[in-house]
Amino acid sequence: MSPFNFDTPINRRHTDSVKWHYPEHILPMWVADTDFMAPPAIIEALQKRISHGVFGYHYESPTLRETIVNWVWERYQWRIEPDWLVFTPDVMRGMNWAAQTVVQAGEGILLQTPVYGPFFDLVRNGDFVLQDAPLIQEESGRYVIDKATLDAAVTPQTRAFLLCNPQNPTGRVFNRTELEQLAEFCLRHDITVLSDEIHADLVYSGSHHIPMASISPEIAKQTITFIAPSKTFNLAGLKAAVGIVPNPDLRTRMMKSQRGLIARINLLGMIAMETAYREGSDWLDDLLRYLQQNRDYLWHSIVTGALPGVRMARPEGTFLAWLDFRDTPWANAPAKHILQEANVVLNEGAWFGETGKGFARLNFGCPRVTLEDGLSRIQTALHRAYENA
Repeated sequence: MSPFNFDTPINRRHTDSVKWHYPEHILPMWVADTDFMAPPAIIEALQKRISHGVFGYHYESPTLRETIVNWVWERYQWRIEPDWLVFTPDVMRGMNWAAQTVVQAGEGILLQTPVYGPFFDLVRNGDFVLQDAPLIQEESGRYVIDKATLDAAVTPQTRAFLLCNPQNPTGRVFNRTELEQLAEFCLRHDITVLSDEIHADLVYSGSHHIPMASISPEIAKQTITFIAPSKTFNLAGLKAAVGIVPNPDLRTRMMKSQRGLIARINLLGMIAMETAYREGSDWLDDLLRYLQQNRDYLWHSIVTGALPGVRMARPEGTFLAWLDFRDTPWANAPAKHILQEANVVLNEGAWFGETGKGFARLNFGCPRVTLEDGLSRIQTALHRAYENA
């Protein structure tokens, strides 16, 4: 019996929540934060610091770096050094920072759609050239990296590759063979890898997260990795993330390119991060068991016809399901129809790129009763859509 409670819904309405700012009759299942309370150890650490009552300027905790080093080793079996770490308020702030360190306006950035929407903002922010090498969807619905597609997309102007692993929105956790092939490609073309690994802790049985930079010393020298406790422990609002930059020259360039624009992580975010990585393992293990049960419930419901015409590959990581509505009456804009007809908010697939059209992303990081409610609402509305088609 788990000492942690993931089953009881928590009312997040009227808490300035981006996810839950909708009217009472609308059920949000979109933004990638979970509906679970953070681990008790983190809440206690924050309460203790808040009770002091003084929140002046702070310096970096002397044990923060070693705590992160230990977490990365224990969870991913990657040996890193404390001085490799650079801190940033969130992963996308770090990815933008890194991109503008290594890429000049007019140069190319390679990515693989469907992919997290802010990756496109990153390209626009730096006036970079977007180069898309879409993931290939197998007959099973599972997405894979395609070498020929990469070779066709790369140009002499390509300077960086945006990797998302575990992959958002498809839920893939790339295996060692895939990452070795990707590393060889980036080394051959002298491309710096900017790796968003924010979902690294959220990987299910049968898969294992392998940091891109751990593949070889050579690829480590041209990889900048970003992780954070935000998705894992539901701490996104506390704004604390970390970049891992093994190459000292690249790290120096990054620090110089800050230009006073990249803020340090705030006091409470730092406390939450260190507590999460020092004391969060047991809670995370229980969370993963709960999320895997939710994933399997959703997947089994869909493959047995709960949503006729909808397909879904079982995610290997993340708490996000990538639902294929292309063979349904809602194919043109599924999330729009689901909101209008089922009062459930999902992410529209087109937000993840052209290859996402006809899909919607559902967040199953919630109590089971919430997932059941959302699925039931969509099921009823979809059956009605077939009847009216």
